[in-house]
Amino acid sequence: MIVVPLGVASATPTAVRHLPSVALWREGSVFLFDCGENAQMRMLQAGIKRSKIEAIFISHFDVDHFSGLLGLLATLQLQRRDKPLTIVGPKGIKEYVEWNLKFSQIDPVYEINFHEIEEDIEEVDRVFDADEYYVEARPLNHTKFCVGFRFQEKDRPGKVDAEKAEKMGISKDEQYKALKAGEDVTLEDGTVVKSHDIVGHPRPGDSFAYVTDTEYTPNAVKLAMNTNILYHEATFGKDLDDKARETGHSSTADAARVATEAQTKLLVIGHFSARYTNAHDLLQEARDGFYPAWLANELRPIFTDPTHERGIITPKVEINELNKKSGGGGKNYKGRKSSKGGGKKNFRSRKGGSSSRGKSSSRGNRSSSSNRSNSGKSNYKRKTYGSSTYSANIKDKKDDSDSSSRRKITPRSSYDDFDRF
Repeated sequence: MIVVPLGVASATPTAVRHLPSVALWREGSVFLFDCGENAQMRMLQAGIKRSKIEAIFISHFDVDHFSGLLGLLATLQLQRRDKPLTIVGPKGIKEYVEWNLKFSQIDPVYEINFHEIEEDIEEVDRVFDADEYYVEARPLNHTKFCVGFRFQEKDRPGKVDAEKAEKMGISKDEQYKALKAGEDVTLEDGTVVKSHDIVGHPRPGDSFAYVTDTEYTPNAVKLAMNTNILYHEATFGKDLDDKARETGHSSTADAARVATEAQTKLLVIGHFSARYTNAHDLLQEARDGFYPAWLANELRPIFTDPTHERGIITPKVEINELNKKSGGGGKNYKGRKSSKGGGKKNFRSRKGGSSSRGKSSSRGNRSSSSNRSNSGKSNYKRKTYGSSTYSANIKDKKDDSDSSSRRKITPRSSYDDFDRF
């Protein structure tokens, strides 16, 4: 089972983050959790085939979590998809999809099965069931109805003790399959071989929990209980815990608390506010409460079994590394380019080559004479406001209070509005 974050932004995309979406790959099948704008393009870049999608799970009706759904459905239509697709979401998802397809005059050539989740759900709803796995949903605590999901593989048969089976006369493949299925096998001489004598205890399947857009809630812990991977939102840092409560989101401390109480094996945080250009600050806060914790790095696969799964999914583009220097965007906290850097500074060389005392004095004489000749002219001072410059005729003022009272103008960046999330 491989988890690939496709978009880790919150509410609005940034230059380096896309809207929420996470893909789960399992033995050739793909399951999409939320479908933000540009999700299908990110799938292509991640090396995941859209034709392999089995089901799409929408957590709630904030636009950033489902704005890419209709475009994806239209693409599947153009690709002449011939197998059914399941869409799971809050009540109203069927009406939304069918109305928009009709408005766009799209008559799907493939079957779409809907499973709508009622708002009065109290505990758990099994929204998708297959022979080897299932998906369940639980309500979360957001400003509007929102659910989290748990993808759970069913228990796998235990391993067969081949040496013991051979000694007891088991030799045919059909006999091994029957024993693994829990059935007893009768040999030709009438001897009965019990399944529990040959096969070990059932092995629990892998699991993944998707928890986003919620305050801390016990249902999040239930979804994440003993999971291999927990993807939990961390929209805000600890210092903005009040902001998280106000908007129905989680802080890094909330994500760590859920992971600790659920005893998950790995916490992956995502859904970052646009105010954080360097998410490593959030990662450090999460690790203060739970370890191991990782950042959700877009397009970078997260494996449950790296030995056998590595190399199955290969991104088609270069992954934007969220290292500590770049912070995911090559800029520091407020979007300004960092002034730090190694190497020597390049100074403008003096005109005329060498700087002998004689030449310096001659240049000084020429400069002083030039100043005397222009003494009657106004002095022009060059001022800089942000990235633009202009020349202004400014009279010298002796009163320091006048100069200190001048309005200072600073350049506006895309991260100056700290009320966005």
